[in-house]
Amino acid sequence: MTRRPFLLGLTTAALVPLLAACQPESSGPGPRRPAVQVVEVVPTRLDRTVTLTGTIAARTETALSFRTSGRIVERLVDVGDRVRKGQVLARLDVETQTADVQSARAGVDAADAQVRQAKAAFDRSKALLDQGFTTRRDFEQADRTLKVAVAGAESARAQLASAEESLTYTDLAADADGVVTQRLLDVGETAQAAATVFTIAWDGPRDALFDIYEGLLLDQTAGEPATIAVALVSDPSVATSGRVRQIAPSVDAGTGTVRVKIGLDDAPAAMTLGAAVSGTGTVARADVVVVPPAALTTAGGKPAVWVFDPASGVVTPRPVVVGSYRTDAVVVDGGLAAGDRVVVGGTTLLRPGEAVTVAEETASR
Repeated sequence: MTRRPFLLGLTTAALVPLLAACQPESSGPGPRRPAVQVVEVVPTRLDRTVTLTGTIAARTETALSFRTSGRIVERLVDVGDRVRKGQVLARLDVETQTADVQSARAGVDAADAQVRQAKAAFDRSKALLDQGFTTRRDFEQADRTLKVAVAGAESARAQLASAEESLTYTDLAADADGVVTQRLLDVGETAQAAATVFTIAWDGPRDALFDIYEGLLLDQTAGEPATIAVALVSDPSVATSGRVRQIAPSVDAGTGTVRVKIGLDDAPAAMTLGAAVSGTGTVARADVVVVPPAALTTAGGKPAVWVFDPASGVVTPRPVVVGSYRTDAVVVDGGLAAGDRVVVGGTTLLRPGEAVTVAEETASR
């Protein structure tokens, strides 16, 4: 009787673990969501300060040329000389023009003689017609001959005036007060009509010339031209300011730059023509987004960021356009809009569509 209870106890003890193993597992906590830091996108205006080197130039320059062709026999100025309006700069050999004047005068004399002869014939024909000793046909012929002679005399006088005017073109004079900045021909060389011989920089307002890359212009947003601070490279204490006066309509094929002229408000006397100057200005750009470098990742080999959807609580990679990289930030020019939430911390092991927990949320700056 004592053996059976003992065996029954052993059997019950052996079945307890088996029954416990057959019970369903109790539901425990779900998988843990990664904790991330999120910033809300707030577009901001990010201006850029740029300093370039250029030169001082006259606001107005003129290219002087002879109005007739000939050999230069006298040059009275050179590059760097100051000139006054009306001052003779060079002279041509007048032999050809003088001969043209003499020929034109002879032409006038011959034309006048023809007029006198035709006038006498006309008067004689008119008198004979009145007396009935000639025909109307002969009279009309004499009248036509006189008119042709008069027209020929007027043409001859016009040719003489032109020849005399061409004779005055043998002197090349300055058209304004200024400085000679270029000389292309010298004594003994033949100057063709309208070919530049001298370039004169007028006295008066000055410009600062800068050659800049086209991309810098593309960054500039429309609006009131910014004030540019201009200073001498050799002596920065000599400074003034100005605004963009002119932008070249085309890009220089050789350098890939665009010529920009800065009209100076009041150029100091020390800013002489050709002096090297520095120009510093602010390039106003459109609103951009600035995010920490840790926010940047890649998607398909292109820059991207993780965007958090507060409605679903998941993150998704989104391609972005990077405008520039800085030591402490990344400037994003496209791909993000105001109100987007970008993951800036805890991005290492994220997967597309993964649910996350926001540990901290701030606004981008």
